[in-house]
Amino acid sequence: MLAPKVMSHIKPAHIECQKEDIAPIVIMPGDPLRAKYIAEKFLENARLVNRVRNMYAYTGEYKGVRITVMAHGMGMPSVSIYAFELFHFFGVEKIIRIGTCGALQQEIDIPDLIIANESYTEANFAYSYNGDPTHLAYPNKELTNHIINTAKEKNLKYHVGSVMCTEQFGFYSDNEHVLKRVPEEIRLLGEEMETFALFHIANSFEKEAAAILTVVDSKYKEAFLTPEQRETSLDAMITLALDSIL
Repeated sequence: MLAPKVMSHIKPAHIECQKEDIAPIVIMPGDPLRAKYIAEKFLENARLVNRVRNMYAYTGEYKGVRITVMAHGMGMPSVSIYAFELFHFFGVEKIIRIGTCGALQQEIDIPDLIIANESYTEANFAYSYNGDPTHLAYPNKELTNHIINTAKEKNLKYHVGSVMCTEQFGFYSDNEHVLKRVPEEIRLLGEEMETFALFHIANSFEKEAAAILTVVDSKYKEAFLTPEQRETSLDAMITLALDSIL
C-alpha cells in the first residue's frame, strides 16, 4: 500500500506553520474548541501553531513529552486532508484520534470508551485514495495494545472491537439498511465518521494511528451527551490518549 504521489512543488494547503512547529506525536479531536480545551487544561507551554479555517493546532508538552493537539473536523474527507498533510509535509509519526461515537450494542453504556481494533466502511475512500478496493482498515497494533494496557492500569470502562465509519450522521438517516449490509463476521461496537480514513492513510505512509472513542449516544438508549458535555466532559478519553504516549 503506497501513499499517492504529490508534486514536489506542492505545499500544505490547510496547515500554515513551520515543520518544526508540529510535534512527531499528534492527538486529534474532531472539534477545534476541544483542541483548545486540551491545550489549555493539559499541556504546558502550549502555543497556537495553526488556525487556517479555524482548525486549531497547539504544540506544547505533556509530562515532558512534546506533542501537538490538532482538530480534524468531521467526516473522512476532512480527517484525510489533515492526516495526509501531517504525515507527508510535517513528518508526524503517530496520530491518536480522540472522538465520539454512537453505540451499536446494547451492553455498551454512555459514556463508555471504545478502542477501535478495526474500522469498516461501505465507502470507496480507499479506492479513490490509492486504488485499494478494501473496506476494512486497521490501526497500528502496538500503539493500540499500549492504549489498552494503559486503560487497564487506569481502571477505565472500555470495549475493544470494530467500529463502522459512515458517510452520514447515523441519527439523521435511516442507517438500519446500512447495518443490514455489514458482513456477518464483523460485530460492530459503534459508529462514527473518521477512523477508516485515518487508519488507511497512516498505513499508506507506514506510520502509526489509533482511535479512542467516547460513547455519547446509543440506538438502545434515550440518553445522550449535549454539545457542551461533548466539548468538556471527555477527560477520561483525553488523559488516556495523553498517558498512552508516555
